[in-house]
Amino acid sequence: MSSHTNHNTNTTNTLSLGTFACAWCGLTVSAYAADGAPRNHCPSCLHSRHVLDHVEGGPSDCEGRMSPIAIAVLRTGDWMVIHRCVRCDELTSNPVCVDDNQLILMRMAVRPLAQPPFPLEAFGTL
Repeated sequence: MSSHTNHNTNTTNTLSLGTFACAWCGLTVSAYAADGAPRNHCPSCLHSRHVLDHVEGGPSDCEGRMSPIAIAVLRTGDWMVIHRCVRCDELTSNPVCVDDNQLILMRMAVRPLAQPPFPLEAFGTL
């Protein structure tokens, strides 16, 4: 897991310069991770706020809560958190930060293996 420059910085709910309140758990979050990389999601629960619209013709800056739904791994090996807006259903991806909650990240990463769309018993007959 490494960090990238994050272009989706959270500018709403700013408490003071460089902090924001988490849209889900209310934690006061630094806009920068422990390694100095910018962040737009809570390191504790991984939720974010929908502040940038990336869909042409979609609702602009709907301010909905962005729920973390999955992990994507880039060709470089970098991990991305996939968020879905609870208001408009837009999907976004943001780099995992070094101080993000590792338990939640691993839960999301293994969910497809733990809950496949087919019965696991099928492997017993192969």
